Amino acid sequence: MMKPPSHFPRLASRTLMRSAILLCASLLLPLGCKKAEETPAPEVAVQAAHPQQGSISEQIAADAILSPLAQAAISPKVSAPVKRFYVQRGSQVHEGELLATLENSDLSAAALDNKGSYTAAQATFDTATKATAPEDLTKARLDLAQAKANLDLAQSIVTARSQLFTQGAIPGRDLDTAKAALVASQAAYDIAKEHFDSMQSVSHKAALENAQGNLDSAKGKFLGAQAELSYTEIRSPIAGVVTERPLFVGETAAAGTPLVTVMDTSALIAKLHIAQMQAQQLEIGAPATLTVPGIAQPVPAKVSLISPALDPGSTTVEVWLRVENAKGLLKAGTPVHASIQGRTISNALTVPADAIQSSPDGSSKFVMVIAPDSTAHKRPVTLGIQNPDAVQILSGITASDMVISTGAYGLDENTRVKIGVATDSGKDAE
Repeated sequence: MMKPPSHFPRLASRTLMRSAILLCASLLLPLGCKKAEETPAPEVAVQAAHPQQGSISEQIAADAILSPLAQAAISPKVSAPVKRFYVQRGSQVHEGELLATLENSDLSAAALDNKGSYTAAQATFDTATKATAPEDLTKARLDLAQAKANLDLAQSIVTARSQLFTQGAIPGRDLDTAKAALVASQAAYDIAKEHFDSMQSVSHKAALENAQGNLDSAKGKFLGAQAELSYTEIRSPIAGVVTERPLFVGETAAAGTPLVTVMDTSALIAKLHIAQMQAQQLEIGAPATLTVPGIAQPVPAKVSLISPALDPGSTTVEVWLRVENAKGLLKAGTPVHASIQGRTISNALTVPADAIQSSPDGSSKFVMVIAPDSTAHKRPVTLGIQNPDAVQILSGITASDMVISTGAYGLDENTRVKIGVATDSGKDAE
């Protein structure tokens, strides 16, 4: 009978050991699965708080560009070389101040010529109204009186001679001569009366109106020449600062082309375009703030104008914010971000703005609340006033609910949570 190889005992022992290991593994496997099943689900750290009851104000935000309170691009009405400037860029000017003069020798001569014509017309008018016209009217009145006297005398002579002729005291030719003289006197009287009447009703009035017309014409030409001369003096219609002066002395200033620009920057205007519903909540004087590049703190402003009509292109309402600028720190043309305080709700239920999430299609809003068993649940909500820090809740939760403020983004329904420091993955979405 053959003996087994010498290594057989070692092989058998290895086989037995492997079998024992497999048997142990098969016996321990159910125990391991049971232990894995009994391991509690991991908890997600979040931050949460109860909704707050208090006041909240609507914040209306929009971008704008600062504009001057008033601006005047002053253009000459005549074309002429610049004779002299009295201001530079940055000069502070007051209303009516002389800024520049243009060459005006020809206009000065024309004004002087028209002044002489006006003076002569004034003298002619005085002569006509105080001497010539009254004298002509007086002469016509005296001529009429003389003609009336001659007529009366001729009439008395005819009456007397008629009696004498009846008595046979004078021949007939003397009576005929007297009657002829009466006819001539009557004609002279009629002419004198007609002349006086026309002089009184027409000629005298026409003479005065003619004199007045000549005087007005001369005066108009004189004033026109003076106006032309005044156009060579460029004055500021507003108080402010000179922001533009493109020409130099000796260069020709063209009529209608701005020669000097003056801005009133004692206050600036930010013009916003906001939705009609937001504008309806505003009032003149409502407080606002402007975020200005280069200035750390928000600059206070006030609503100074609310347009009574919608912009036809955008169907928005234009709102002006006035910001005082006595020290000149703000510059016209600066882009700013404006925030206006709108309506205020004094007893509102609010949650942090980060707690609000949106559905995938953006059609609804919800928050995540923590149930008594420390699981998170979605709760649809209706929002009211919203601002960067807090949001008003109109319906969906109560003040007793525990709302996740940080760490709710991406949480599944029934996820176990614990209140602590939120993980980096917990970002909110709106």
